[in-house]
Amino acid sequence: IKKEKKKDKTFLEEYSPKQESLQGASKEDLAKELNLSKELIEKVKGKYSARVEKLTDLLEKVAHPERKRKLVSFVDPDARFGGKGKDKRFAGYKAHIVEDESQIITSCETLLGNENEGGEAHFEALLKKEDRKGLKGEAVVGDALYDSFSNRVNIEKRGMKHHIPEKRNNKKVNEFIYNRREDQLICPEGYSSIGKTPYENGYLYYFSPYFCRDCERKKKCRLNKDRARIYLSNSHLLFIKTHPEENKKALGKRKRIEAKFGEAKKHYQMARAKYRGRWRVAIQVFMTFIVMNLKRVVKLLKPKKAVAKLGFSSGKMSQRTIDFPKIRKI
Repeated sequence: IKKEKKKDKTFLEEYSPKQESLQGASKEDLAKELNLSKELIEKVKGKYSARVEKLTDLLEKVAHPERKRKLVSFVDPDARFGGKGKDKRFAGYKAHIVEDESQIITSCETLLGNENEGGEAHFEALLKKEDRKGLKGEAVVGDALYDSFSNRVNIEKRGMKHHIPEKRNNKKVNEFIYNRREDQLICPEGYSSIGKTPYENGYLYYFSPYFCRDCERKKKCRLNKDRARIYLSNSHLLFIKTHPEENKKALGKRKRIEAKFGEAKKHYQMARAKYRGRWRVAIQVFMTFIVMNLKRVVKLLKPKKAVAKLGFSSGKMSQRTIDFPKIRKI
């Protein structure tokens, strides 16, 4: 035992040199600290208790960023870096919620800061929560983060409409009209596509070369010059099948959810995660939204009737800041 204690003391002296702080340290100081950490990992890993092994694993994630993703902090190993753009970086978690049109939050989950809430897995998870509760809406409204073929299919198979804008405007078909009944594209000159063929997660709609060859707009036309065809991805095809006016109206309603996020941050301290660890932060998120729902229910019990239509939303939650993005389902 005495030998082990002496060995531990040697490690502390060798790998924990006395210094005030690394804040404002030079690149040389940081490189030296990184090398010391790597040496310590090699000498300690697999030789001590489970607690030491766990701490060593955490240190390894920082000392070897090329192997594993960097940690935000040692005291909260679950937290991750995330952001909604270059100027909106944060460190911590995200709150992903479902809200109906009456502003009642029906489901929620807590994600790590680097997880994509618009991905198929997390989107499907919230849909399944709604299914288990027997909640069904007329449509899903969300921002472009949720634009994917799989998400649109998941919505349609549940008998709901999807009002989700595209991540990028497909300018190649802006001048063309889609005929839903015949599943055709109509060019600005009034000619219809004569067929389509599957191609790379979408379809190629092709037109008759006979009409395109003598067309007056041939030089300005966006059709493929050689074979008179246009590519449409599956996601874009589902998007253009939705009614433009319905899309516009639904996306206008989606803006109301921002008020809910503002309320959570301003009056319920959701601008910061109060606890360490994903499961503790999940409790904070869950309890906060329960309180907000109770206050909303009291208001809805007054003479005015509320319209219950389902909706989705997601938001970033950090240990320092929280900035909720938009998505809802109606």
